[in-house]
Amino acid sequence: MRVVQQLQRRAHQVSHIVRDGGVRQLGARALARAARRFGADTEVFPVRLEDVRAADISARRPVEVPPVPADGALTVNWVSTPPSPGSGGHTTMFRLIEHLQSLGHTNRLYLYDVYGSRAADHEPVIRAAFPGFRGTVHDVTGGMDDAHAVFATAWMTAYPVFNDPCAGKRFYLVQDYEPWFFPAGGLSALAENTYRMGFHGFTAGRYLADKLRTEVGMPADSFEFGCDADRYHLREGVTRDGVVFYARRLAPRRAVEIGLPALEIFAERHPDVRIHTYGEKIGSLGPNHVDHGLVSPDALNDIYNRCYAGLTLSMTNVSLVPHEMLAAGCVPVVNDAVHNRVVLDNDHVRYAPATPHDLARALSEVVSLPDFATVARTASSSVSSRSWDAAGHDLDKVLRRELLV
Repeated sequence: MRVVQQLQRRAHQVSHIVRDGGVRQLGARALARAARRFGADTEVFPVRLEDVRAADISARRPVEVPPVPADGALTVNWVSTPPSPGSGGHTTMFRLIEHLQSLGHTNRLYLYDVYGSRAADHEPVIRAAFPGFRGTVHDVTGGMDDAHAVFATAWMTAYPVFNDPCAGKRFYLVQDYEPWFFPAGGLSALAENTYRMGFHGFTAGRYLADKLRTEVGMPADSFEFGCDADRYHLREGVTRDGVVFYARRLAPRRAVEIGLPALEIFAERHPDVRIHTYGEKIGSLGPNHVDHGLVSPDALNDIYNRCYAGLTLSMTNVSLVPHEMLAAGCVPVVNDAVHNRVVLDNDHVRYAPATPHDLARALSEVVSLPDFATVARTASSSVSSRSWDAAGHDLDKVLRRELLV
């Protein structure tokens, strides 16, 4: 009887789904279950299955690039997932776009949204979060107009960039090695396949460029991380009494499972030092813990200026956080890994093995440093010359070299 009831319930669910959303919605739910089995952390499969089926990466179209006008002004299409405030990857993309705008290049944004929202739904959020962006906003499913350059900006966006028939040399803004975002399986393979689509990479730091050139033969240039010194800076006269951790459970590569035990061990040794966490709410770590959750950049600069050290873990390519901490005189404690050392390349960063006890010891060493005011000033000055303009300048050079041949 129980089995019959379960079958009847499932039949009712299926008929309800088909009635309201059609057979395609039923297929989407099946894909969602498959995504969860492959390690996806969302309820919707992150790439459209029809885009995957259409992408025969062994059969590439000839590259067609429209003539570049006499004034050298280029038109660039950017294919992106819907940007959101606080997203570091989208922030870097818009910094590059705005630099190209300043040089007279035209930029169009094409959104790839597997949740079915329209570009018109996202545009007000984009304009508010990135007010310097002056380009147009479109749905990539409607097709792209011809351009001189067409950029994929995340692995799932590479599929429409590969499939769309519009003219334009294909490029790939690679800010992390995205196959590592998933366990070995279907999604990791789909992500890795995008590096074999014949695009030209432009990567955040030289570690990724070296990896892509060496392991998959992908041509790639890199840019160095900048630092927004107007937003993240040293505030004189602020008393430091804490440490801070960038905690993001929704981003497994940030290793919250290691960071939180490290903070607990540290707190046992230093009960008088305040512990700050931000990124998302994580719950209480004790009476001297401040759980900030998601904060604005300005509020974040205030937190950094109140802290001796910042725990920031990156199991894949390094994030923007360590440079921002340094700018505020907060010493980053980072898991020791080649990809972090190569990209950061800063003597003020403290590295430790990715174990809770080793990270706790590194935090203890920083809070015990004598004359921390001097430490903070030298740490801040070590990134004062870093500018995102340099990254934009490098991108302009790459585009001109690749397109004006």
